[in-house]
Amino acid sequence: MNMMTLWHISGWEFAALALAALLVGFSKTAVSGANTVSLAVFAAVLPARASTGVLLPLLIAGDTFAVLTYRRHAHWPTLWRLFPAVAAGVVAGTLFLARVGDGIVRISIGAILLMMTGITLWRRRREATEDVSTRTGRATAGAYGVMGGFTTMVANAGGPVMSMYLLSAGFRKMGFLGTSAFFFLIVNVAKIPFSAALGLIDANSLLLDAALLVFVVPGAFLGRWAVHKINQRLFDRIVIVATVVGALELLLT
Repeated sequence: MNMMTLWHISGWEFAALALAALLVGFSKTAVSGANTVSLAVFAAVLPARASTGVLLPLLIAGDTFAVLTYRRHAHWPTLWRLFPAVAAGVVAGTLFLARVGDGIVRISIGAILLMMTGITLWRRRREATEDVSTRTGRATAGAYGVMGGFTTMVANAGGPVMSMYLLSAGFRKMGFLGTSAFFFLIVNVAKIPFSAALGLIDANSLLLDAALLVFVVPGAFLGRWAVHKINQRLFDRIVIVATVVGALELLLT
């Protein structure tokens, strides 16, 4: 895999990755969209494609904390509607990732995130939420599911896409966190064989993960504490702003 090993990373670069790892834990238990900032940091320090393999086990660790914290708030009917479309998106993302370079990956994902944010803001201005039980609601879930599977596979950037879907579907804070926690734990674990087959996970990446895992844990506890201090309107705004910031970082780095 084309990446720097733990021994070739400078002190400043490791510090940046450690801060991003802490933000992974925080985003999983507090503000999902903030995770795109971590994605951008990893892609800046490491080769972009390789960074996805390093980040994946850290995301799974954060997902585990989120599930343990919010497991009672998951909405399983929404998850079952999403999974078939997500599976198709993961396969498409694997094929895409195997054929394109880092620059195209970053530009594509950043553009997708901005587009999804724009759609969500337009829907919220109309004060409309999507009833997932209707035909239109199922079609919307399918579209977001494919896009979420695609973006999570090629750049671990599915968080903002699914955040936009859950917000547009009218999920409140705790339902949002519980549903997204189970969603990403299941999807990220399912991505492991695809990432390994692409050479994105190997002994070097796992060694770096072992060094960074210690920073995910305090981030997760910090997020669990902070989420109860954030009201619903502020929560929604933070998710949207974090999504836009992450998308712009992908486009500009």
